[in-house]
Amino acid sequence: MTSGEHEAGGRPLEERPLEERPLDGLRVLVTRSPERSGPLTEALRLAGAVPLLLPLTAAERAPDQVALDDAFEALGAGSFEWLVVSSATTVLALQEKAAERAVELGDWLPAGTRVAAVGPASRKALEAAGIAVHFEPEQQHSAAGIVSGWPGGPAAVLLPQADIAAPALARGLEAKGAMVRTVVAYSTVDFPAEPARRLGSGLDGTGSEGAAPQPLLTLAEAKAEVDDGALAAVVAASPSAVRRIGAILAPLGSCRLVAIGPATAAEAEVLGLVVAATAREATPDGLVAAVIRAVAAT
Repeated sequence: MTSGEHEAGGRPLEERPLEERPLDGLRVLVTRSPERSGPLTEALRLAGAVPLLLPLTAAERAPDQVALDDAFEALGAGSFEWLVVSSATTVLALQEKAAERAVELGDWLPAGTRVAAVGPASRKALEAAGIAVHFEPEQQHSAAGIVSGWPGGPAAVLLPQADIAAPALARGLEAKGAMVRTVVAYSTVDFPAEPARRLGSGLDGTGSEGAAPQPLLTLAEAKAEVDDGALAAVVAASPSAVRRIGAILAPLGSCRLVAIGPATAAEAEVLGLVVAATAREATPDGLVAAVIRAVAAT
């Protein structure tokens, strides 16, 4: 939906009352990949913002496919009491493994294996794959949230994750008595991913779940937007994204930095970046609410 198009009720967005458009006309930079940016850019538009897209990171298949295959076979054989998923991208990696075996991920997972999701995005991805989620932290959608509320006790756990994932989740679960097997499910790289290694291309041939309609900014264009004071906010949806923001866009000047969660906010602070707001829920609506708070605070 672009400016001038109609919302669900049939009214053009620009004709909605101003109180329904708290970000009216403000330019907000989204740093997610095109295939994952759609829901957030749409939520921003509904709030009146003008979303701009600068993908900073992408996911590629893990270099060690043998280790991932071995862990995936053990998962299907019922070797684990729990599968812990800390990102929606992990689900995509597991779906590729299932597709290689001509099965659905939901059918591969044994009925007795329980599943934990770090937050709404990973839960939604799991449910879309036909997998029920047995545990999700109620408030803190992070590794600390999973560890704090861990219901599994001394169980056998499979923890597939990114190559750059911090060890805190595995160590925290082990401190709760769990026997954790970690495996690299995917690699996080600077955007764009190498086409032949792009995660998701094995599912639909494109690696895309529906690319955002707006064109992508170049790094130079995004930096110019920041330097000109044209951006109201930039959204960092992962610690890796905030590291790239610090490397290529800082100093941010009047542009407010919005973090998707505590881990991303903490990484920003380590880099000396001021976080204007942190999403209370790692969802598109939660991020938009954080942008609104960041703008209102100044």
